[in-house]
Amino acid sequence: MDTVFQTFHQAQSRFVGPLLATTLSPIPPKDDPTLLRRFHSDSNVFSIQSDIQKYIKARPSYLALAEANAWIDIYVAYWKALGGILRAETGHHRDDWAIKVYEAWKEILTLLIRGYSPTSGFEAWTMPCLYTVGKYLRVFAIKADEEQSKTSGQNGGPVKMDLDGLGDDVMDSVEKNKWLEDAARVINEVFRLCISDRLLLTYLIPTHLHTSHTLATPALLSTHSTLHHIFSHLLLAIRTGCLASFSTLMLTHESHYVRRRIYLSLERARDLCVRNLLRKVWLLQGGKDNTRVKVGTLAAGMRYSISPRTSDESRSVSVISEGMQAEMDAKMEDDEVECLIAGLIYK
Repeated sequence: MDTVFQTFHQAQSRFVGPLLATTLSPIPPKDDPTLLRRFHSDSNVFSIQSDIQKYIKARPSYLALAEANAWIDIYVAYWKALGGILRAETGHHRDDWAIKVYEAWKEILTLLIRGYSPTSGFEAWTMPCLYTVGKYLRVFAIKADEEQSKTSGQNGGPVKMDLDGLGDDVMDSVEKNKWLEDAARVINEVFRLCISDRLLLTYLIPTHLHTSHTLATPALLSTHSTLHHIFSHLLLAIRTGCLASFSTLMLTHESHYVRRRIYLSLERARDLCVRNLLRKVWLLQGGKDNTRVKVGTLAAGMRYSISPRTSDESRSVSVISEGMQAEMDAKMEDDEVECLIAGLIYK
């Protein structure tokens, strides 16, 4: 535990939030891959509270009593969550290990949120901890949904958590996202605390888009130039049903989306874009007065959506090159439109 709490005290004394956040990561540093196993093995369930209390209160001069106690509770919860993660990696886990890990990690975030109450008095510079713990809460929620969706599986073997890769975005095989939606509610509370934090919004916007089909408003995006740049035109393409712009913008910002691990969440929003397009076609065909629309008419709408727009609204959105447009036009046959519609009905 020495290494972790040396970093903790160093961050606290220098007011370095990102450094403090590294002490609450479920991933060990590359230069010390056994750090988390050593941290967990240095104590046990009977003495963890007193052990961490000893480390936290070793230098009480810059921590008020209530603040120190809040950090003690957080690191006790962190130690317990690590136990579930390490057991899963070694194969000593129960059938519901993913849900247990999610719930244990959620407890860390809940205690962190509580730390920003007037009683505990966490300062704003520590908010990177919220970002780190919240990010991995989403990862564990996706993993829990993935495990819950399985009707059967092999038990007792080691689980590759792969928090840098597998499970860091929404899996196509997951039809219901119970735990991801639960995570979104907790992250909403974080959002209330950190309404101006761009990094939190980077993850909250795709999460809401996926779980509740809620598009961020232009007013919210305008608070950060970076968010406005990477999301505003994409969300406009979804709202207006412009598939050409959606494809181009996903390609344009692909490296940023992949780096932030939100690419798959946003790619799944293509269904929303198609749905909004088909709804426009239906409205143009009479809406409620017309309960049937020919596939050929829907296909024409799809082909129109792939072509450049002329309206003032769509001119603010990038359009695809002529070569890409011709390729997509060639592929957009009536049979493909039927498959897209069948897929939307199934979902």
